[in-house]
Amino acid sequence: MSLALFFGLCVVISGVVIRFGMFLSTRLGVLDHPGGHKQHGASTPFVGGFGLIAVVLAVFYYGSVCFPELLLHPVQIIAAGAMVLFVTGFADDLWHLGFKTRFVIQAVVAIGMVSWGGVELVTLGWIFPWQPIDLGFFAIPFTVFATIGLINALNMIDGIDGLSGSLSFISLALIALVAAAAQNTTYLIVVVAIMGGLAGFLYYNLRYPSNKQARVFLGDNGSMLLGFLFAWLFIALSQGDRPAMTPATALWFFSIPLMDTVSVMLRRILSGKSPFRADRNHLHHLFIRAGFSVSDTVLIVSLLQLALGIVGISGLWLRVPEYVMFWLFIAVFATYFYVILQPWHFVPNLRRLNAALGLIPVPARGVFVGYFQKDAAKEILDVLAERLVGHYDCRFSLHQVDHRKPGDANIYVLIEIDGGLDEAPVGEIRRLMAQVKIHFSGRHELQMRLFMQRNRENDRRVTRLNNRIIDPRRGKERRVKSKNTPIYTTVVNRKKRGTNVVRV
Repeated sequence: MSLALFFGLCVVISGVVIRFGMFLSTRLGVLDHPGGHKQHGASTPFVGGFGLIAVVLAVFYYGSVCFPELLLHPVQIIAAGAMVLFVTGFADDLWHLGFKTRFVIQAVVAIGMVSWGGVELVTLGWIFPWQPIDLGFFAIPFTVFATIGLINALNMIDGIDGLSGSLSFISLALIALVAAAAQNTTYLIVVVAIMGGLAGFLYYNLRYPSNKQARVFLGDNGSMLLGFLFAWLFIALSQGDRPAMTPATALWFFSIPLMDTVSVMLRRILSGKSPFRADRNHLHHLFIRAGFSVSDTVLIVSLLQLALGIVGISGLWLRVPEYVMFWLFIAVFATYFYVILQPWHFVPNLRRLNAALGLIPVPARGVFVGYFQKDAAKEILDVLAERLVGHYDCRFSLHQVDHRKPGDANIYVLIEIDGGLDEAPVGEIRRLMAQVKIHFSGRHELQMRLFMQRNRENDRRVTRLNNRIIDPRRGKERRVKSKNTPIYTTVVNRKKRGTNVVRV
């Protein structure tokens, strides 16, 4: 059987099993309910791992039939470890096991991987130019530590629809390339099967025009299983006499989940919190807080993962020294940590990137229109009201900028749409904005853009009242000079179409 046909078969197996799991989960009420730090809007089945364990078992039972060259021993141990972690993850989804219980079970599976599978991290490679770092007596403890770390890194990145699955698919595609180049048929078949299982899962989990939100989550049952598979593949393919990759290459292939997990845990420790306490400071959370949609966030972070993975595989194939690739990765990680350590700087920069790319700010609150002279305010407001009445209920507020030079255009208007905007009506809003700009072309050079409301999570200045702001880094309050003055507010209501609702 060809690998392409086998991949397609695994997609179908995964998709069918997950669909059946969704049916049973809904009937039995076994769902992931919103609340706490979970931000999804509806109760959702967490049966993504069912599709992955199905393809792992398919390789175990039928792999040698489809591919006579497949070595059964590693597949048997992989299937056994995957089943244990799948059951553990499902129990955690149902009853929320403590992290100590999870760690103990993960450690036992890692020891089994070493003892029965022969997969052990015995060397870190040439991370220094003068000699390789062999682990010796520390090989088994380090293998257990690395396996637990990879399992939980994937669990922690699983925060928004489609992200963990997309990142995993990219990493697996890179692993497949190095396995194929090394002619390691057994692990190439295993990787192709897992990719098929992920593709079946992503059909239900990714957001696209006919799938507005995830219909199924990966769950701890899926993330633990998938993390274990990554640990096995990275260690097995980076060790031995003829490794397919170096340990440093594995870092690049798993860069985003690894850097994000370590950075968030370090940030919690520096803040005096438990490193295992859930929060909303992961990279994808910062993108969401900056106004990126879930789909745009998944796309951008996935492209970043792909770019870093390409750096890793290029270094491997171009025979760049291992220590160069390792310390380059450490430099990238240090930069990453420094950036997300200061979200009050990072989020506003992301918001500017959102605007520069012309993406949809979510949650978009309305439209900014400026700048113009005060004597043109009535005409501009009347046109804006005329264009918007009949489409949206909204609130107009006129402001004067105080710090501009005398004679400069210093008036702007904020149009706050009742209930905010999402991806559906934003195209209509932009069409109306273009019409207004054309209407005033040659008389007023108006800036028009969508805007989002800032909050205490997004910005360095979290509170502003009576010309005072609080800096969260110092916890101090200081006075600031006002930058603008509200001068007019009114409401436009669709039911009052045709009335003159704007007066200056």
